[in-house]
Amino acid sequence: MVSSPHEAMHRIFQEHPGLFSGVSEMLGVPFPPPVSVQILPTDLTEARPLERRVDTLLRFDTEDEGSFLLAVEAQGKKDLSKPASWAYYLSYLYAKYQRPPVLLVVCQDRSTAEWAARPVRIGPRQWASLTLQPLVAGPHNMPVIRDTAEARKDLALTTLAAITHADNPDVAAILKAVSSALRETPEELSHPLAELIAQGLGKRPAAHLWRHLMAADLSFYKSPVAEELRDQGREEGREEGRAAGVAEGVLLLLTQRGVDVPDEARDRILSCDDLETLRRWLLRAPTAPSVEDVFTVA
Repeated sequence: MVSSPHEAMHRIFQEHPGLFSGVSEMLGVPFPPPVSVQILPTDLTEARPLERRVDTLLRFDTEDEGSFLLAVEAQGKKDLSKPASWAYYLSYLYAKYQRPPVLLVVCQDRSTAEWAARPVRIGPRQWASLTLQPLVAGPHNMPVIRDTAEARKDLALTTLAAITHADNPDVAAILKAVSSALRETPEELSHPLAELIAQGLGKRPAAHLWRHLMAADLSFYKSPVAEELRDQGREEGREEGRAAGVAEGVLLLLTQRGVDVPDEARDRILSCDDLETLRRWLLRAPTAPSVEDVFTVA
């Protein structure tokens, strides 16, 4: 049952809305006096069911600080409606589980990551009743791992870093380091990580390179993507078809790294039908300083 003091402490603001100006000034956070006031319904129950889902939700239990919740959101672009949704998620999780929630936003481009990382103050300029401040992982702060030994240290972190750096000009070296590390890893761990990278790269140019790296040793990558590559090979069934795919990979690699490819060199790559030569060029493309170095016999 609601007590009389409870009723008095809030109903006075219904009867005398201008009271807030005086109270706020006394508290050192002055608000301007209102020119009009409207009393709104106090029932905050959703009028209709709304489906709200966080991408991933985990509970962590620790020895020193108890437990907390981790909500993970993947954000592909700026969305002005998201901060309100994120604030709702955190408030709801805190109310439901009675444990402090943390929001981690993962991005693949710097602009979106910097936008997501900005604190959002919810309330008038005089006083923010809530401040939304997500943790953000993206190309602006995730490590660029080009060394195989470094990649082996934490394969999950290496995988996430590779996904967040999908548009990095040095993505060829990044993926090569990951691929080399995964080749020395038990299948039960390496295969799911390889699949996650394939999914994370989506339709970006780097995805083509990753497919070639996976296809280089199909006895190792017995994954759905590797099976897809086998099927493509059977469907094509022609040597020239396979050569064209590798040639395209060489060009995509060089273009992604910003290496200048004159028309004459482009024609040479595309017209080559010798798979061994093309594979040799494909291996040189991630590190060659110029297109001439791709063609040079070591």
